[in-house]
Amino acid sequence: MRNRFGLPMLGYGVGLRTVHFADHLGRPGAADFLEAITENFLDTGGRPLHVLERLAERTPVVLHGVSMNVGSVDPLDLGYLRKVKALARRIDARWVTDHLCWTGVAGRNTHDLLPLPRNEESLAHVTARLRVIQDVLERPVHLENPSTYLELAASTMGEAEFLGRLADLSGCGLLVDVNNVFVSSFNHGWDAEAWIDAIPADRVVQVHLAGHTDLGTHLLDTHSDHVRDEVWALYARLVRRTGPVTTLVEWDEEIPALDVVLAEARKARAVAEAALGDRDGHSEREAA
Repeated sequence: MRNRFGLPMLGYGVGLRTVHFADHLGRPGAADFLEAITENFLDTGGRPLHVLERLAERTPVVLHGVSMNVGSVDPLDLGYLRKVKALARRIDARWVTDHLCWTGVAGRNTHDLLPLPRNEESLAHVTARLRVIQDVLERPVHLENPSTYLELAASTMGEAEFLGRLADLSGCGLLVDVNNVFVSSFNHGWDAEAWIDAIPADRVVQVHLAGHTDLGTHLLDTHSDHVRDEVWALYARLVRRTGPVTTLVEWDEEIPALDVVLAEARKARAVAEAALGDRDGHSEREAA
């Protein structure tokens, strides 16, 4: 199955981190594609933007933001959106993503991805804001499921249902963070496999994989370790539904050498190819 936007499968990439700038410049094409954190390049000139531009000349780049504030009641920051649009054009970003959350209120940025109540009122609110955002950017925006650590009493639907309905109403795509699915399912006691089975496969444009920290009573999405076996299993389950899908490994704390992160990306390729082989072999046996 191909995503309904007709967007290409970029392969298996890694997040662009400052500590790896020199490695990427010296090893063009080491990763299939790179994901840059949008805000790190909006108001910064000099070397960071120069590095990003050089890398974008030879490697596909996508932008991943943390300040779109799509769920807030504050007015949309049109100045921010115009800067995102200009940056995306400057580096020919293949697409732009952000999170289903709110990040600030009363003009203050909390620098955190805060959860929304999942109900009809929130759905209408986010849909309306997302339509404006996409009109300003002149492209679809793909939203990610964030990790969560509490459930809101006002929620009346599950996260997968909310995201699916939001995608239908707004025209957005989805970035499925498989680690976040696992983290949130553990923290709240719901079924991660059911979440994967419920998400609309043709809306999934990209996947995130990462490690997390087990604190006993709950899991914390730290991006500080290798991807866990349970997350690989969920990823395989998703790929059997989506087909080949652009996949990125995130590593943001205790960042190791680039080769370690690239090895995780190669593992993602192997897991996906095995999952697709299992799916195709099963389909052939059914046809026979």
